[in-house]
Amino acid sequence: MNDMEGMLKPGSLKDRTIIITGGGTGLGRSMGKYFLELGANLVITSRKKDVLDKSADELMKETGGKVLAVTCDVRKYEEIDNVIKTTEATFGQIHGVLNNAAGNFISPTERLSHRAFDIVVDIVLKGTYYTTLAAGKNWIEKKQPGVFLNIVTTYAWTGSGYVVPSACGKAGVLALTRSLAVEWAKYKIRSNAIAPGPFPTEGAWSRLLPGELVEKFDPAQRVPLKRVGEHQELANLAAYLMSDYSAYVNGEVITIDGGEWLRNGGEFSHLETIPETMWDMIEKGRGK
Repeated sequence: MNDMEGMLKPGSLKDRTIIITGGGTGLGRSMGKYFLELGANLVITSRKKDVLDKSADELMKETGGKVLAVTCDVRKYEEIDNVIKTTEATFGQIHGVLNNAAGNFISPTERLSHRAFDIVVDIVLKGTYYTTLAAGKNWIEKKQPGVFLNIVTTYAWTGSGYVVPSACGKAGVLALTRSLAVEWAKYKIRSNAIAPGPFPTEGAWSRLLPGELVEKFDPAQRVPLKRVGEHQELANLAAYLMSDYSAYVNGEVITIDGGEWLRNGGEFSHLETIPETMWDMIEKGRGK
């Protein structure tokens, strides 16, 4: 799977300008790289200027595309406004916005301070609606079409213990996606979301789960396909939803998780760990 290629034909995003929040690292960087390969101009934002500048240089060398790095804390509206103005000054029109910036703590909820709760909800939900509001008002004022793509999670609709601030924030982003898909369609602005399952990123899981816990809770074992996702698989989906090929897809959330949430949403799914011999005993015990 490591040799997976991009699925869209070359030039599918030619001359499009796309902003990715949290675009300097992890999945945001992988999606941005593929957008560049398809001909897009890329704008990446995060709070860390050194990380951002390094990523921008690397991406330009890797793809030959144009990358603009703008430092931005998505919790501050004026900084998002600055990203939009700087992008237009550099590339002209903005065509797409990928709301990818996020934060999370894995913790029993009663151990979290109200400030810790605020940090996650502010980045995930406030950051997304600030970015969406600023970009959307700009498009509407200039009578320009646009595409929003928001990264959510499958627990945005199921909820999940131990990541409650994130679940609250992502549920809000999902509601925003669906609501604006209807309200802003008249302005030729589409809104969609992706709910990724486990995709390995450098250090992300080890930060959330220290030491042996990473091995104990191997995410691949929770996925029916018994593997984690390849970054290119996610990048393919994101590029499709950013492109004109998905012009009739609006208000949709697409899950890409190998069946993980369906398996783990089932009350008895964990019984897959029961060996065949024990199933034989259970069957005999109930008679025929």
